[in-house]
Amino acid sequence: MTHATRILTVDDSPSMRALLLHALTAQGFHVEQAEDGQAALEWLAMNEVDVVITDINMPRMDGFGLIEHLRGSARHADRPILVLSTESSDEKKQRARNAGATGWIVKPFDADKLASAVRRVTH
Repeated sequence: MTHATRILTVDDSPSMRALLLHALTAQGFHVEQAEDGQAALEWLAMNEVDVVITDINMPRMDGFGLIEHLRGSARHADRPILVLSTESSDEKKQRARNAGATGWIVKPFDADKLASAVRRVTH
């Protein structure tokens, strides 16, 4: 029996978290949520996921900080991390890649394309 792919979405916008929850659960994924990078790290200290989807611009700890923390942790070093952001500058994308992001998706997102990206990085 296979388990549903577990995703942690990290976004400071309640409406974006609701949209992600709806879009990803409709695709059969199990979704957990955090409102910023610090909350994500606290949640990940006690739980496991298959992939992290994070925004970049958030209070307390932004997406770059979260990616760097996860890549610096033996437990999470290989975890796929997708960035989902309104940012589309090549400089920010390169910074995310340098930090260790697996992929980049620009908001607003297409639910099917997001699900395909998750499947690509988890299989």
